[in-house]
Amino acid sequence: MELLDLIKYRRSIRKYSDKQIPKEDLQKIIEAGAYAPNAGGGQRSIIVAVHNRELTEKIGIMNLAKFDRSKLLGSYVSKEQPSVIDDTSIKNGFYGAPTVCIIFTPKNFLYGIPDAFCIAENMVLEATNLEISSCMVARGEETFDNDFGRELLKKWEIPDGFIARCFVLLGYCDGEYPKSKPRKIERIKIIEE
Repeated sequence: MELLDLIKYRRSIRKYSDKQIPKEDLQKIIEAGAYAPNAGGGQRSIIVAVHNRELTEKIGIMNLAKFDRSKLLGSYVSKEQPSVIDDTSIKNGFYGAPTVCIIFTPKNFLYGIPDAFCIAENMVLEATNLEISSCMVARGEETFDNDFGRELLKKWEIPDGFIARCFVLLGYCDGEYPKSKPRKIERIKIIEE
């Protein structure tokens, strides 16, 4: 598939089957993330892949524990793939994805958030290329701000001063793969003068 076609085909999936992704594919997805653009070529980010459904479930629940709905812009995402914004009964911020990659960057680094999301974008595109469904999720900063979260960070040897910026959910779509939403053409402007 051509790159632009792949970009147009990719969707954020929030309903996952129980099937785990192959470790070989996970390694390719991580490699794509490692080659993402990053500020000054510093490669300051850390990618932790959790290839364990039980653990992703626990971390996904922690991800929603401090979710502040008052900061939302809009209240509807998708009927086919509802988000925590659409459905307050969803208690797992990772929607049952069997694998989740966590992207950490230095907390006080000016370009930490852009670096993390460049990594995440590369990862979801490679996942789509491998016919694996994905979704990017934020709310990283709060997720590990609890005893179990701090215990995990210590176990994973995440240096002090690093913070989770975003997550890449990986798995296989449960149900029909959603169609594209129409693009809002008023968002695009080309200035030539």
